[in-house]
Amino acid sequence: MRQVKANKILIIFLLILFIGCGNEVKKYEKTEFAFGTLIKIIIYEKDTKLAEKAANKAFEEIKRIDSNYNTKVENSLFYKLNNSKNKKIELDEEGKFLINKVLEVSKETDGMYDITVEPLLKLWGFYNKKNKLKVPTKEELKNTLKIVNYKNIIIEDNIIYLKNKKQTIDTGSFLKGYAIYKAREILKKEGIKSAFISALSSIELIGDKEGKKWKIGLQNPNNPSEILKILLIKDRAIGVSGDYQTYVEIDGKRYHHIISPKTGYPSDENKMLVIVSNNAFLSDMYSTALFSFNYKKIFDFISKYNNIEAFVVDKNNDIHISKGLKENIIEP
Repeated sequence: MRQVKANKILIIFLLILFIGCGNEVKKYEKTEFAFGTLIKIIIYEKDTKLAEKAANKAFEEIKRIDSNYNTKVENSLFYKLNNSKNKKIELDEEGKFLINKVLEVSKETDGMYDITVEPLLKLWGFYNKKNKLKVPTKEELKNTLKIVNYKNIIIEDNIIYLKNKKQTIDTGSFLKGYAIYKAREILKKEGIKSAFISALSSIELIGDKEGKKWKIGLQNPNNPSEILKILLIKDRAIGVSGDYQTYVEIDGKRYHHIISPKTGYPSDENKMLVIVSNNAFLSDMYSTALFSFNYKKIFDFISKYNNIEAFVVDKNNDIHISKGLKENIIEP
């Protein structure tokens, strides 16, 4: 039996609770398709024309980034890298910034964040739409792991190349978060003071909602239709990784898409990890990298940085909340 699924239920729900403060501030909402999913922008603003203009500009930016850098988009910069014979291309300034930041996080996490895992994702069937899926053999994993190593991504001036010509990269763990972070910056530049941007597992927030913190419902990873806890938050960003989001099903057993670059197997330490930081670009990368760590190691890692918090549901369904986040977690 084979089945490839992506959970259609949003990983995080926004609980829109109207706190009456007069009729001046209006809600403007717009949804568009990018990165293979629906992205929603909600703005609270007196001037609906301003809100519409700002949202349109934000979506233009999201689609620009998707088109220019997504490895799944033909003729994008990183698509060309993956498909070039010598695995060597010239980067523009933004592409160079993205790769340098990705490599920085890879080093910080001792290689637990590694965008060269694409061959492992292919091996497990996440790009397979036709053939019957099977669990990779130890030999297949061993051979594939040999070409997974972020240290083989080399940047010299404006040139990027992959030392191992069998390597490919995957932008899925960071580019969507980066895109909505840039969209947030555009909304702010346009004068928006209160907004919510959701791209499934990535969320950006501007300010608060009518004087109150935003209320974000955190899904129960064992039953995604239920809300486990509510996160009170403002002017921050969220990235979520979970074993229930995207997976393949082989002989009745699920194997999720967060593959350890060390073992080649789906990470089994946690069921869900929520990272709160100042931008979704970082939140997405850290939620992927730290998903393989136990909660103590996660908390030890984030303690080295300012303004990063974590909410963990481990493999035993125990909940662990970092110190700076505890007072902002309430019951649904």
